[in-house]
Amino acid sequence: MTGGRGRHLVPLAGTAFRAECVRLAVVLATLTDADLDRPTPCPPWAVRDLVAHVRTGAGRLVDMLAAPAPPRAEVDAAGYFGPAKFTPQVDADRIADARRAARGPATPSGSTEAVATAAAFTAAWRATDAAVRTQPADRVVRTRHGDPMTVYEFLVTRVVEVGVHGLDLAMALHREPWLTPAAARVIADLFTGGRPVPAGLGWDRLTLVRKTTGRAPLTPAEQRIITAHPFPHLSLTTQT
Repeated sequence: MTGGRGRHLVPLAGTAFRAECVRLAVVLATLTDADLDRPTPCPPWAVRDLVAHVRTGAGRLVDMLAAPAPPRAEVDAAGYFGPAKFTPQVDADRIADARRAARGPATPSGSTEAVATAAAFTAAWRATDAAVRTQPADRVVRTRHGDPMTVYEFLVTRVVEVGVHGLDLAMALHREPWLTPAAARVIADLFTGGRPVPAGLGWDRLTLVRKTTGRAPLTPAEQRIITAHPFPHLSLTTQT
């Protein structure tokens, strides 16, 4: 699955991933230890758990690229977010994994847990960025779910993870959303298949991402428009 959309998004997805991770890292650097215990819109996770989940997701490509490449890609970014990723068992494992990861990283002497959390996220995304830069865009990797995907398609899913959960963290921290324009473009293109949203919605990209993922409710009028004029999109749960 190496269509033109994927080739076009190779540089854009990489730019979006870096921009969104840099933005999140800046936010994390401002947190206190007390902030890590705030509840999030992704129960039962607190901020520390959600950040651990995002950190793990942002760093996955390092080990994936170190493994042998599957013979061919069979899943694209939209297919990655299929129903199989949201079964009760997969959700339970995702929740437990994040909570285990949140018990680390170790806090250096004289530092704080919040500082260590921010540093661990920065190390994870930078390792992925460095690994991706050494690989061709059509390099095939295998996800933890067994999906063979090209690097660029999986990188698009990482932009979704960091960007959409950034909206969750903004809500938990009572801050304005910080979704970057580059990430908003990648996510919106994925959700709409590159097509304009139906006439009458009037959504900008941030609104499209929030509405499509359930981070903001649809009004009755919006629901009627979407029902009458459906467009390709993903219905993501709060724990992608």
